[in-house]
Amino acid sequence: MSALPTRVYGGVTVPDTPLITKALDLAKAHMKEPLYNHVVRSWLFGFIIADKAPPLQSRDREVHAIAAILHDLGWSSTPEFVSADKRFEVDGADDARAFLQREAGESFDVHRLQLVWDSIALHTTPSIALHKEPEVVATLFGIMTDFRGVEGAPMGLVTREEYDAVVAVAPRAGFKDGFRDVLTGLCRTKPDTTYDNFVADWGVKYVEGYSEDLAAHRSIGVLEPGLEMLD
Repeated sequence: MSALPTRVYGGVTVPDTPLITKALDLAKAHMKEPLYNHVVRSWLFGFIIADKAPPLQSRDREVHAIAAILHDLGWSSTPEFVSADKRFEVDGADDARAFLQREAGESFDVHRLQLVWDSIALHTTPSIALHKEPEVVATLFGIMTDFRGVEGAPMGLVTREEYDAVVAVAPRAGFKDGFRDVLTGLCRTKPDTTYDNFVADWGVKYVEGYSEDLAAHRSIGVLEPGLEMLD
């Protein structure tokens, strides 16, 4: 693949293509500002890390950028981006794929589409994502850094100066409350998509009655009765 044009944003050299610009515009139009700033930080942190980590340097940089920027479209307040019955990660992956099919034409083949889809769908499942392609890992590392801070950046590859420069262009204000509101909202509006994953922890802590419903959906409660019937 030929070299992509670049720009420096938040102190980070990132690819600058029309498709990435459209992805940023899409995310900004359909996400609240604190959540939009999260995806921007995740994108920039991911590039800082991946450009320093030899196993990730050969990644498809446009795929990485678009996956990071669109990874939380499943948190959108726009109804067309959010299903009634899918995990938010799957919503985001489906939304990103639809965007690329609409806007990218032949420049995104089946393989590149799948890389974006996997990067988004698996970004909350590091035990799987870490064993996937470099684009998937790079997307995950940027998101992890936004939740863990500079001290928790994978392999210690983000400096305090780099971290502060990113936060200066995409401030953290409002993200903690916005994140909690999204997850508790998922537990209230489509709880069946939360019982088997990390979102359930927010339901248990903040949503009245959720714990009682969760107990019936735990793996042991679903699998053991069937196994006992088959014995």
